Amino acid sequence: MTTPNVRIAEHYRQLIRDGALRPGDQLPSVRAMSEEHGAATATVRAAMGWLRTEGWIVTTQRGSFVADEPTNTTAPADRLERVRRTGSILAKGETKRVLSATTIVPPLYVAELFDQDPGMRVIRREYVIGSGRARLALEVDWFPLAFEELVADLLSTAPNAGANLFAQIETATGRTVTHGRDAMHGRAADQREAAHLGIATGDPILAGAHEWSDADGVIVYGEWCLPQRLTIGYEYKI
Repeated sequence: MTTPNVRIAEHYRQLIRDGALRPGDQLPSVRAMSEEHGAATATVRAAMGWLRTEGWIVTTQRGSFVADEPTNTTAPADRLERVRRTGSILAKGETKRVLSATTIVPPLYVAELFDQDPGMRVIRREYVIGSGRARLALEVDWFPLAFEELVADLLSTAPNAGANLFAQIETATGRTVTHGRDAMHGRAADQREAAHLGIATGDPILAGAHEWSDADGVIVYGEWCLPQRLTIGYEYKI
């Protein structure tokens, strides 16, 4: 069972991630949160402590406020959860600039993930997620070629095309993600990544990959990278 301080912290993380609370917005007082959530003030302070440590909020003598400069972004698990709630991977105020959307013969390791023979094509989409002037992530997603005829937006590069793409895929294919896996590592940005993230070539980045699948195999395999200033995190149950 999730403890009260963890539950309260995640409640406000979700509001900030979704854009319901924007940079500079003031959070309720500790007493007001205590009454709203039926928790002791010490429990609320512990929850706020997590949010401050992670960089979601700042606290002054006037109260607690959403941080002006984003220092966190959404993990793949959170984006999938948002699709379930809202139909979109994007939070309020986020943008998705599609750089390319095409069918190609993928690298061998991608072909193997989709359990297909070398030389067979897949769908590849590359895009930048941003918030205001901040660039939050550069991502490449790979999908089975069979999805091309079912979801027209997979090959669209229109502004914000694909904000609700995954919901479209699940509806059109009848497939629903039942398993996810994430992997991450730190490394230096190459020239292409640096250009799209607005950083210098060689700057540190967090690079990761996620795989969302069902009993029939991989639905999407994604690779992404974040600038050094951003943190991601997510809860899990054991």
